[in-house]
Amino acid sequence: MLKSAIFATFLFCGLTSFSQEVAPPQVDLRIYDIIESVSADEIEADIRRLAGFGTRNTFSDTVSNTRGIGAARRFIKADLEKISNECNNCLDVFYQKDFVTKEGNNRVPKDAWVVNVVAVQKGTKYPNRYVIMSGDIDSRASNTMDFNTDAPGANDNASGMAGVMEAARVLSKYDFENSIIYLGLSGEEQGLFGGQGFAKMAKDEGWDIIGVLNNDMIGNIKGVDGVIDNRSFRIFSEPVPPTETEDERRMRRYYGGEVDGISRQLARYVHRTTETYMPEMNPMMIYRLDRFGRGGHHRPFNDLGFAGIRIMEAHENYNQQHQDIRTEDGIEYGDVIEHVNFDYAAKLTAVNAITMASLAWAPPAPEEVMIGGIVEPSAKLKWEKVTGDNVAGYKIYWRETTSPQWQHSRFVGNVDNFTLEGIVIDNFFFGVSTVGKNGNESVVVFPSGTF
Repeated sequence: MLKSAIFATFLFCGLTSFSQEVAPPQVDLRIYDIIESVSADEIEADIRRLAGFGTRNTFSDTVSNTRGIGAARRFIKADLEKISNECNNCLDVFYQKDFVTKEGNNRVPKDAWVVNVVAVQKGTKYPNRYVIMSGDIDSRASNTMDFNTDAPGANDNASGMAGVMEAARVLSKYDFENSIIYLGLSGEEQGLFGGQGFAKMAKDEGWDIIGVLNNDMIGNIKGVDGVIDNRSFRIFSEPVPPTETEDERRMRRYYGGEVDGISRQLARYVHRTTETYMPEMNPMMIYRLDRFGRGGHHRPFNDLGFAGIRIMEAHENYNQQHQDIRTEDGIEYGDVIEHVNFDYAAKLTAVNAITMASLAWAPPAPEEVMIGGIVEPSAKLKWEKVTGDNVAGYKIYWRETTSPQWQHSRFVGNVDNFTLEGIVIDNFFFGVSTVGKNGNESVVVFPSGTF
């Protein structure tokens, strides 16, 4: 009897010790609830309301309550304030604005304030770390200088703005360690003025931005080429930050990393999160800052060294972008409500929501990630550990140098270094993420130096 008790005690202690080394869960079940909570009906209602303001040109009417960008931004702000009231004032809702002048700007018809709408959901542990979802408030007709002609902008970009508002409605029901910002930007069609002003403010105030998810056109499923696709979407990301130093460029030449900048890692995070929780969707990584020769509101953040990507539909219809409403030669032009697929917009909103939730529930990424193992049979990595009671440990990723996605990973526990035995440093790229006890991970960090 005594021997049995001793054995049972030994077995229990052994299991307890072993359980402390077990990797955290592979999924966070709350993410599935977030997906289910995203409502196509809510998104439709917001898109219809935004398109109903006639035009949202940045320089349109700001006084009317029924027409123009002034009415649109007041509607957005009021809706976000209503959401905040329902979550015990969990959102700080305000305007952020900058003055732009006609002089020197060939897309600015008159001096005006460019006004953004901001809602901040503060993190419980890291309030100065932000993940941002943005959409554009403004729309345009064929002539971007024409601020009187109807430009409902149902898809470009009431769809993205409605997605931001719906994400706020869904995620405001949760508490997060990191802060989330729901952002409506103006002045996009005239030169990305809203994003420039907001990004500068964030830089001046020392914000730690985890990443910016810019949503621009998330509601069209029928391309100008006739392809109909309600599953695929594109993720645009630049390869490396434009702010990298000459030393960093020199290091890339010898050690690689031409496609491993912070925005590219953010894009991979969206891709992996989507494949994990929404496998019915088809995320398409596009290795380009934006569409060919075109721009979006993530770029001003990239310009200042922040991670930022563009999420949008896979198949555009150019007849429904930047066009006066008309019919010519049997072709209907104009960005009207009839061309928006609300269920598809809801799917892409869910992609954003689960990405933001995963990042906002995750611990900070490791810093000072270094790599070694030159002329050795095994790759070695070390990093600075993150402080916090939510850290379960770290995961090392690696992939073939020609692979667009991380192919292999290993959870290595709560340590600050690890050797991958038998993995030759020359043949792979490597990265490290921090893993929370809830299973959520930081963005993967590419090594910044050698040892």
